[in-house]
Amino acid sequence: MKLPPSKPIELLSGNDTSGFQVEQVSLASIAEEFGTPCYVYSQSAIEAAWREFTTHLAPLSPMICFAVKANPNLAILNLLAGLGSGFDIVSGGELARVIAAGGSPNKVVFSGVGKSVAEIEFALHSSVFCFNVESEAELDRIHSVAHRLGVKAPVSLRVNPDVDAHTHPYIATGLKESKFGVAWENALELYEHASKMSHLTIKGVDCHIGSQITDLSPFGEALDRLLNLVERLTATGIHISHIDVGGGIGIQYQDEISPQMADYAKILIDRLRGRKEQLVLEPGRRIVGNAGLLLTRVEYTKTAGNKRFALVDAAMNDLMRPALYEAWHEVVAVKKEGNEQRFDIAGPVCESGDILARDRMLEVHEGSLLAILSAGAYGSSMSSNYNTRPRPAEVLIDGAKSSLIRSRETLSSLWEDEIIPK
Repeated sequence: MKLPPSKPIELLSGNDTSGFQVEQVSLASIAEEFGTPCYVYSQSAIEAAWREFTTHLAPLSPMICFAVKANPNLAILNLLAGLGSGFDIVSGGELARVIAAGGSPNKVVFSGVGKSVAEIEFALHSSVFCFNVESEAELDRIHSVAHRLGVKAPVSLRVNPDVDAHTHPYIATGLKESKFGVAWENALELYEHASKMSHLTIKGVDCHIGSQITDLSPFGEALDRLLNLVERLTATGIHISHIDVGGGIGIQYQDEISPQMADYAKILIDRLRGRKEQLVLEPGRRIVGNAGLLLTRVEYTKTAGNKRFALVDAAMNDLMRPALYEAWHEVVAVKKEGNEQRFDIAGPVCESGDILARDRMLEVHEGSLLAILSAGAYGSSMSSNYNTRPRPAEVLIDGAKSSLIRSRETLSSLWEDEIIPK
């Protein structure tokens, strides 16, 4: 069976009984012990992806801040904190997760367009590294809260360089019409405004142009615009200590050419070597995307017109990306069980859009196990309880050891916070 090349998670062929395995653990044994659907992550794949950044960018000694929204599981965050990671957050809840996982708040950048007063207070009390400010109104709010608390808030502006990242419109964030960040042409004026505010400390400049970017040229274009802004700021007497280039470097889901880390690093090193500002990065998908899969079991097969369906126990509430973005995930049968046929892989949710994969050649029947690959990012983190479905268990594999890192939700837990008035 042909698998997509260059996937950091290793699906190793076991014997005819066990089928595929992750590291030294068979997927069949994971299904038997933890049930399905179930998210499965490879610790060695996460560590290898992390080392890509630290090795290739070593000349710049960057602060790497994992984007928590990609995968907020405490065990994943704890693993990354142990490797030295900082964290990019977009809510007070994500800050609380980082702290609970053993992460350091002083290595946290707080992004996001809608920070509440309570979230700003929490972040200031926690001494986060920096707020990435996304509007003039937010800048004024942060200053007001910091003034009331008698502290200085560290800030950078998230600047939209108006660079096309050539990615899906839903995950392109650096264009001038984006809800994120401040307009390029307004950035200098807003920095000057911030420099006059008594309870703000200007720390850096930030941009994030999008996600799942496979063409590296927009990164260089965006960084050139940031460096131009830094020069203009310096000329006005505003000095910054870090340059945050965001994240967004893509991975391979299907036939994309996943950028080589060496090529990405060269873009940054060529422009930043010798500069005094610290480099900050916010990768998410690149660290965990290919390091995880969703394990699911076929409940039924059926034919409708020209279509043959494999109806599985995972659904769009477990993996939203195909329904939301028409995203493509490789699907493989855990065991080879006969002749391949063409199937649409569909879930049990009562929506026509609950199709996890279309037109796949697979050897499956009722009871077969399927692995939906490259599901480590924005899989479990975007899951929901739609149709009153408990969210899946999550398992981390380290060599021959499998650890449950999230218990499967129980039905009763889904309504324990709901109240019937008397």
